[in-house]
Amino acid sequence: MKFAAIADVHGNRSALEAVLADIAAFGITEVVNLGDHVSGPLEAAGTANLLIERGFPSVRGDQDRILVELWQAGTSVRSDFRQLERRHFDWLASMPPTLVYRDHVFLCHAKPRNDAAFWLDYISSDGDVRASPIEAIEPEADGIDAQLILCGHTHIPRIVRLRDGRLVVNPGSVGLPGYDGKTPVPYVVEVGTPHACYAILECAGKEWLSTIRYVPYDNAPMVELALSKGMRTWADAIATGWIQRRASI
Repeated sequence: MKFAAIADVHGNRSALEAVLADIAAFGITEVVNLGDHVSGPLEAAGTANLLIERGFPSVRGDQDRILVELWQAGTSVRSDFRQLERRHFDWLASMPPTLVYRDHVFLCHAKPRNDAAFWLDYISSDGDVRASPIEAIEPEADGIDAQLILCGHTHIPRIVRLRDGRLVVNPGSVGLPGYDGKTPVPYVVEVGTPHACYAILECAGKEWLSTIRYVPYDNAPMVELALSKGMRTWADAIATGWIQRRASI
């Protein structure tokens, strides 16, 4: 059994196309998607159209949930919201928060029971983003009867082997290799490369193996699009994998 896992595309259709081409070059035909498909200032509708066409087994991310909630409320001035049609919102709303794939793989967006929480990483009180200790990771996997657990949300690729042998993998972000946040304290995530990221998973005997892939692509149009929407942080991250610190005036 061999398949690919993608997550956190965030409307970056160019990065998604590059990743799907890389997956196809390996002869891999099965892909799962861990959510946050279209949110952001990029190509929400174009990305949704491509993902709908492919029909990958998918779970709903926290940003997907927020878009659906805005749709149910009636309106929003957000760029991504204004690009999407009813069929796109119906597609997002149809996704479950978690999914078991082929009886052996558990899919979630963030933590198994919280679609907006860091799991394999955590935000320290001083705003650093650090790898979570195993003692904090394992309790979240209680009750999950799967040897492979896939999660996303942080955009940070990570592979963790639990002490009972189960494997937890975050495949990183296809479309956004950096961002900033404010909760619980201000923090910045920076992957350090502008390349699109995904994971290849393979079952070898009784053990799961994982490979993280970084894929270069022409990111200039996405950088310009982010800048045109006034999203300098997104432009920095997509261009370099880092976020430029700007002095406040």
